[in-house]
Formats: sequence, C-alpha cells, structure tokens
Amino acid sequence: MTDMDNSTCLELALEGERLCKAGDCRAGVAFFEAAIQAGTDDLRTLSAIYSQLGNAYFYLGEYTKAMQYHKHDLTLARTMGDRLGEAKASGNLGNTLKVMGRFDEAVLCCKRHLDISRELTDKVGEGRALYNLGNVFHAKGKHLGRLGQQDPGEFPEDVRNCLLTAVNYYEENLELMREITDRAAQGRACGNLGNTHYLLGSFTQAIKYHQERLNIAREFGDKAAERRAHSNLGNAHIFLGEFETAAEHYKKTLLLAQDLGDRAVEAQACYSLGNTYTLLRDYPTAIDYHLRHLRIAEELMDKVGEGRACWSLGNAHAAMGNHEKALHYAQRHLEISREIGDPTGEATAQMNLADLRRTLGVDGDGGCGGMGNSTKGHASEADDDGLYGADSKARRRLSMERMDLLKANGDDAMDEEESFFNLVTQFQSKRMDDQRCSLAIVDNKENQQASTLPSNIHESPSRLKEDLMDLIAGMQSRRMDEQRASLPRLPGLNNANPDILRRLSVEPAGEDAAALPDENFFEMLMRCQGTRLEDQRSALPDTSPRRHRGPTMPDEDFFSLIMRLQSGRLEDQRAEDPSPLIAANGAAATSS
Repeated sequence: MTDMDNSTCLELALEGERLCKAGDCRAGVAFFEAAIQAGTDDLRTLSAIYSQLGNAYFYLGEYTKAMQYHKHDLTLARTMGDRLGEAKASGNLGNTLKVMGRFDEAVLCCKRHLDISRELTDKVGEGRALYNLGNVFHAKGKHLGRLGQQDPGEFPEDVRNCLLTAVNYYEENLELMREITDRAAQGRACGNLGNTHYLLGSFTQAIKYHQERLNIAREFGDKAAERRAHSNLGNAHIFLGEFETAAEHYKKTLLLAQDLGDRAVEAQACYSLGNTYTLLRDYPTAIDYHLRHLRIAEELMDKVGEGRACWSLGNAHAAMGNHEKALHYAQRHLEISREIGDPTGEATAQMNLADLRRTLGVDGDGGCGGMGNSTKGHASEADDDGLYGADSKARRRLSMERMDLLKANGDDAMDEEESFFNLVTQFQSKRMDDQRCSLAIVDNKENQQASTLPSNIHESPSRLKEDLMDLIAGMQSRRMDEQRASLPRLPGLNNANPDILRRLSVEPAGEDAAALPDENFFEMLMRCQGTRLEDQRSALPDTSPRRHRGPTMPDEDFFSLIMRLQSGRLEDQRAEDPSPLIAANGAAATSS
C-alpha cells in the first residue's frame, strides 16, 4: 500500500462526507464505496469510513448494510484499543438493531455504549446511550403491543414493563441533560417522556412533558417540533375529555402544518378537528373539517383517509338528520373499504347502511316509499349508486344462500378442522423418528481409516505402535486444519502489514488480548442468539381485523377512541314511536 493509495482513499472519503452532509447520501455512499475500493492501511481512516457508511445506509433505510459496516467499525475500534470509538460504534449498532426489530441485541450494544461512556466520564456519550436505551424499550413495548386494539394504558404486563423501563432511561437522560444544560436534548427527552406516558395512560404526566417540549421548541424556533407538541397535547386532552382544549391545540397544529407546507399533516389535523367537534356536537363545523380532510386525501390518493373521512361525514350528517347524505357517504365508505381490503371498515359501513335504510324506509332491494331516483355522480352528496337495482338484490340473495350453506355444513367444517389437526399430529409424531441418529457405520473415508486395522497386524508390537501413532497424528492434523479460524475480512484494509495481521489475529497474546471483546459480552450475545429460533417461529394466522393507516390519518389509538364514541351515536338518536305513549296518556286523562 503506497502513500498515493492512502491519499486517494482519504480524498474519496472526504468527498463522500461532504455529499452526505449536503443531504445527497446516495452519492456519498458511492464515494465511500470507492474509497474502500482504493483501500488503506490506516485503521483510523478506515474506521471513520465504516462509521459514515453505516450512518448513510441507515439514513437510506438499508439497515442490513448499515449493520455490517457498524460491525466492521466496532471490530476496528477494539483492535486499536479505541474505547471512545468502541462506544460510538456500539451505539450506532444498537440503533440499527432496534429498527431491525432485534431489540435484545440492541439493548446489549446500547448498554455497552453506556458502560464505556461512564468509564470514560463522557457525559455526552452517556446521555446518548441513555436516550438510545429509552428508544429501544419504547420501540419494543410498542412492538409487543402492536397486534392488540388496546387503548393507552390497557397493555399486557410485559408491554407495560418495557414502557416503564423506557421512562426510567428517559428520566435519567433528562436529568443528565439538565446537568450539562443541553436544552435541545432536554426537548427530545421531554417529547419521548410525553409519548411514553401517553401510551401508559398517564395523560396528565404526558401533558406536563409535552408542554415543556413545546416551550423548548419555541425557544429554538423549531416549528416542526412545535407542531408535534401541539398534536400530542391535543391527543392527551381528548382522552381526558377536555375537548375544547384539544380543539385549540389541533387548530395550532393545522396552522403550523400549513406554514410547513405539509399537506398530509394538515389533513390529519382536519380529521382530528372534525372528530373533536363531533364530540362537542358542533356538527356543521365537524363536517367542514372532514370535507377538508377528504379533499386532501383525494389529492394525495390516500384511500384509507378517504374511507375514514366518508365514515365521519356519514356520522355527522346522520346526527343532523341529513340521512340521504349520510347514506351516500356510508356507501362510499363501504366501496373504499372493499377496495383496500379493510374488513373492519366494511363491517362498520354495512351496519351504518342498514341503520340508515331502516330510518329512511328503504328496503334491501332499493324500494322506498315516496322517494324518487337520485342522480348518480361522484360529486353529488345524494349519490346512491350501488344501493338499488337487480344486482344488489341478486348479491343479497346469494349472500343469504351462502350463509344457509355455512349453517347447514357446520358439522362438516368441524370435521374438516379435526382432520387437519389429525394430519398435523401425524406429521409431527414422525419428527422424533426422523431426527434419531442411526448406529450403522457409514463407509466414509474417515471411518474407513479409523476402523480398518493395519495389514501388518501380526508384526511386532513396536511396529504396530508406530503405525497407530501415525494414524492418530494424521487424523488429528486434519482436525486442527478444520478448526482454524480465518482472519476477519475487513473491506478496504491492506492486510499485508504484519503488525495489523498480528493485532487482528483471533489468538492474540499478551497486551493485544485486551483489544478483543471480553467473554461476558460474547456470552450475552450467545444468550440473545439462542432465543432467535423461538422468535422466528410462525404464529397461527391472525384473524383479527387488519389495522389500516394512511398518510392523512393520525395515530390509530385516537381513531379507536373516536370510533367507539361515534359507533353508538345512531342508537342515541333513534326516536321511539310516540303513538303508544299518546294512547296511554289519553287513557290516563280520561280516567282522571
């Protein structure tokens, strides 16, 4: 490796760094890869390239490549005895493993980052490690509870424990950031504490931290963070039943989203405002906001958002007594739900349609006393396409026939299920037999050499001993070759340097042994890896309704709350037949 090669590698790396800082990570990656192709024998230069390549690939969402380069960086840092570099590489690797869903391994790496930072009394590094650990446990808690439909605070114990652990790390981080007066880091910690307390159902605590986050964001003029704080404050106030306060925060969210030119967030704010005004029973205002949400969802081609907007508009119009318009939006909601494969939305739309048809006196095949045919069209609120006609009647009759068929074949379906499980049991019962090891001697080369007696068995004992020792030596020499470990392959490193080869050796002696990871770290990694097969087992198919999310839709937990509150509104608005009551009152008046 010449000085010219080292210089070329460094120049390419510096250009890659410049491009990444300018926001062009893809071009930056190309220069970093070219620097590795040029190669260098300078371990510190190569470590810096690995670190920046890992970060660039992380930014680009290519997490497997990011993990590989952060591992290379960690290897070099340990080889050089660079404890600070090892800490930073461990933190980067932990963050990457977190987004890959490998939470236990991420915790090990982040804890190593924390331990080394404390060993070096590096307060900044310690704060980052605490923050990263909080993020890992927060992400793990959300991951464990992702399949449920729980509201904030209604989680299994393991999820709750993860979130509480996250709170502890965030609080340690916040205290340390206050100690070193890092206001920006304090703001990030407050935001995450607010989000975690919100998930735990501690809404008052969530409001406290989000308010502090808002104040710090205003200090820095960070409108994006300010917008997030207002949105989070609105959500927390909704769960406390403080709808007017929530509406004020959502309005500020809407204004900031418009200032930032973020149409998706603008639509989310309109959706939240529409639902909040529905809860306040201000239906005309709710309809205005939901129509704004619908228009943006159509503009961004967000079918999930369109469906939710139609569902909300249908509820608001029904509450105002505009049943024809409600019917139109319920039908659109049904069509969109079928289009995107949303069974929950489809079932909700069908129930709303059935209720509205009964209210309007419309039977299933479209008959309606006193009602004429409506003009069809996408923009018309009186659109009833799909509700009337022979096709609808035929579909309804076919559905009933299928239902009857399912009822009639109920026992057969059970028999088929039992047969399926019997088949699975039979296959599983043979697994142990398949894994049994046979005692028969296989005629491979090694067994032939080991089991074949020397041809000169009748010669002197000393001669036999020599032959036996030769045989054993030959076998053992092959065993040593099989167990040899190759040197780590580090792209871009000139391994011709004897000193580098010695320092990267897997069997170092003396001082170099301290550069390699300690045995306890490997034992922890092995325990994590030992559970990977269990983690990769496939569960039974999930029969619960799929959760759909679009760019114009806010968090699902907020939607779930609104959906539950709204789902009973039609029942609340039903009017009883007054004739029996009138007759009873008349009889009472006559008798008196």
